[in-house]
Amino acid sequence: MPSRPEHPKQAAAFSLGVEGLACASCVARVEKAISTAPGVASASVNLATRRAEVVFSGAPDIAGVVAAISKAGYGATIETARFEIDKMSCASCVNHVEKAFKTVPGVIEANVNLAARTGTVRFAPGATNAAALATAATAAGYPTREIKPDAPATSLADRRDKETQELSRALLVAAVLTAPVFALEMGSHMVPAVHMFVMDAIGMPASRVIQFVLTALVLFGPGLRFFKTGFPALWRGAPDMNALVALGAGAAFTYSALVTFAPGLFPAGTSHVYFESAAVIVTLILLGRSLEARAKGRTGAAIEHLIGLKPKTARVLRDGAPVDVALEEVAVGDIVLVKPGDKVPVDGAVVEGSSFVDESMLTGEPGPVTKGVGANVVGGTINKTGSFSFRVTKTGADTVLAQIIRMVERAQGAKLPIQALADKVTAWFVPAVIGVAAVTFALWLWLGPAPALSYALIQMVAVLIIACPCAMGLATPTSIMVGTGRGAELGVLFRKGDALQSLARVTAIALDKTGTITKGSPELTDFLAAPGFDRAEVLGFVAAVEARSEHPIAAAIVAAAKEAGALSKQAVSFSAELDPGAPRGGSPWRTLLSWSKRSGGVEDSAGTAEQTGATGGRALNFAAKPGLGAEADVEGRHVAVGADRFMAALGVDVGAFADAAKRFGEEGKSPLYAAIDRKLAGLIVIADPIAPTARRAVEALRGQGLEVIMVTGDNRRTAEAVAKAVGIDGVVAEVLPEGKLAALRELRARHRAIAFVGDGINDAPALAEADVGLAIGAGTDVAIEAADVVLMGGDLGAAATAVALSRVTMRNIKQNLFWAFAYNIVLIPVAAGALYPAFGILLSPVLAAGAMAFSSVFVVSNALRLRRFASPLRRSAGLGAEDGLRQASAE
Repeated sequence: MPSRPEHPKQAAAFSLGVEGLACASCVARVEKAISTAPGVASASVNLATRRAEVVFSGAPDIAGVVAAISKAGYGATIETARFEIDKMSCASCVNHVEKAFKTVPGVIEANVNLAARTGTVRFAPGATNAAALATAATAAGYPTREIKPDAPATSLADRRDKETQELSRALLVAAVLTAPVFALEMGSHMVPAVHMFVMDAIGMPASRVIQFVLTALVLFGPGLRFFKTGFPALWRGAPDMNALVALGAGAAFTYSALVTFAPGLFPAGTSHVYFESAAVIVTLILLGRSLEARAKGRTGAAIEHLIGLKPKTARVLRDGAPVDVALEEVAVGDIVLVKPGDKVPVDGAVVEGSSFVDESMLTGEPGPVTKGVGANVVGGTINKTGSFSFRVTKTGADTVLAQIIRMVERAQGAKLPIQALADKVTAWFVPAVIGVAAVTFALWLWLGPAPALSYALIQMVAVLIIACPCAMGLATPTSIMVGTGRGAELGVLFRKGDALQSLARVTAIALDKTGTITKGSPELTDFLAAPGFDRAEVLGFVAAVEARSEHPIAAAIVAAAKEAGALSKQAVSFSAELDPGAPRGGSPWRTLLSWSKRSGGVEDSAGTAEQTGATGGRALNFAAKPGLGAEADVEGRHVAVGADRFMAALGVDVGAFADAAKRFGEEGKSPLYAAIDRKLAGLIVIADPIAPTARRAVEALRGQGLEVIMVTGDNRRTAEAVAKAVGIDGVVAEVLPEGKLAALRELRARHRAIAFVGDGINDAPALAEADVGLAIGAGTDVAIEAADVVLMGGDLGAAATAVALSRVTMRNIKQNLFWAFAYNIVLIPVAAGALYPAFGILLSPVLAAGAMAFSSVFVVSNALRLRRFASPLRRSAGLGAEDGLRQASAE
């Protein structure tokens, strides 16, 4: 633990982990960078432990140190903790909890979500820990518990149901007790017969005592929650909405009680009671909270649905016999049996049998997917027809479903930049309302008509009650929760919460070709050998090199070589050793002889692979060249495979295949070249079919006003042919990863914000460079980690869905914020009596309580409309919210 100052002027020392240190020069640069941070007295960096010891001369500013380290090109070790927070009721509560977190030395950032009642804190380990953070928030009046990162995801439904039930019971009791109070007081004013009954049968003094008793039961029974939370918040100097209710209802009740039992304390004409106002205020606010709790419960429906996908048990082979065991007891390596209709319990690879599996929880597309031996299955998906067994590869928090749940929870707990204004306002909102109420009381007491004291009290209470920081606190997080949850249902996962706002601002989108516009499962369609080279031998050498690569084109070449018998068993086994579970797709192998006859390319006299025998041993000294190709040594010969620019870099002339390459490119195929010992050995022709929904997806993107361009490392003729087929006008082709970055920067110069969609390792820099990176979910882990949004379905149509969803969610947030601010700006002056001088209009506390309750319910209900969002692909096809992607995938 760090040393802590006992006096503000005493120096404080902290220890931070530093990533990226490699040498003494790194140490010097980091020390120099830290020394420039605000308040740093000295800094010492240890290369062996990779830690920095920082001493502050004044108040510690860990965030400034972390920023300085990052600016120097290194990284500070940062941890993130999530918390469950109770007793939050409004935006002021959020502000108080965030302040409590930030007062703990070592905290970098703290975000609290009112709708989810959770908090996320980034901090420097060694400077503080999760326990200290939870203690700080609890001490501020909000009981806080850490959500352990390795704990299994649990449903919040029970807690929400319990809260709703408690509020419903409190509302019922309050309503039963309030009804006679309202009838006695307001009935006497509005109905002469009731007034006569009260005066003759009960009497005014007895009526007031009855109202006092019933109102006291309301306030200190169901309404006690407002006083227990509100007054302590006032004593701490951090008032919240509960404080406003406690002050308003408490003032009305106290005044009325004094009038009832000590009327001589008040001037003549001011002895009115307002018990009904105090009771009705509590009852209406409980009504609003009850409705709000029910509505908020539906905002987390997506998470609840995802958690509900996880089965409780699994049928596992133990000692050769199937045994039902709890899901927590399933271990990696176990063999799990799945019958028709069962949910797949955890992630794994099929070892026996085949079936169709519904993976809609991943992709948003309900069409079942064929699964056979070697195929990967994901926990939470549903087996449809056949039976199969699979070997477990991931359990617990490592499964895809658990990762999706965590991703959605992180996105739902994020704080968008648009919320910054609301945060600034809510920091002083409740104190300002209390100040306005005090001024209102003073002005009415001084300038108001007789009885001035009564008017002053009533309008002060109205001001306190009508103010609604709840609506401002719920405006953004409820929309985020519903929007990101709906996205998860449609196969769009926002890894970073602020991507929701950034994507809405995008006016241009760049698309990779392979695996994005095309299916990403290339087929080897043509293969030509150069004069003097044996076709089967060249294919064997090429396949031996590509067996070391994870690129889809490499998989197609290897699959074709295996089918033709042109790849040795040694090379095949080596490929399997590298990634035994990797799928090796590709079209059925066409014999080399049939290719030669069809292609009309350069001929030679070699026979088929079956005639000449397999070649190509293990590839040694393998090196992948992103955007270019790959090279390795095979059987003592240097083999290079890749694009024409790679051949040019190696000094290999590809002119012999110029005509054939041009023809293939115009057909939308990608010509690649093979060189052996730096001599042109063959032309490899790959065709990657265009994805079925690509054209509709591009139309949907352009229909949203986006400029759509293709940025690819592929041959220009091929790229232009594909672009023409799907309706893309702009093409940037034959670029390396660095070239993609340059293309994005040029595009950004013409647009407010840009997005990039890709799936490969070579796309990772572009995904990071774009304002918003969208990774195709079927792509590589590297690409997904670099992205802001993951399109789980592997379908470009999901990009159009993501853009549309972000825009409608941001529009919904703006509507909520407008309502929350407009409501308070307009109605607080009305409650204070601004309309009385000109129109004689006053707002009673009862109406104020009703308006306040309605405002929160309105915000949450408006956010819930996002649950009806439909993909633009579905809308363009005239389909409902449940059928669109099924139709899209079938076309």
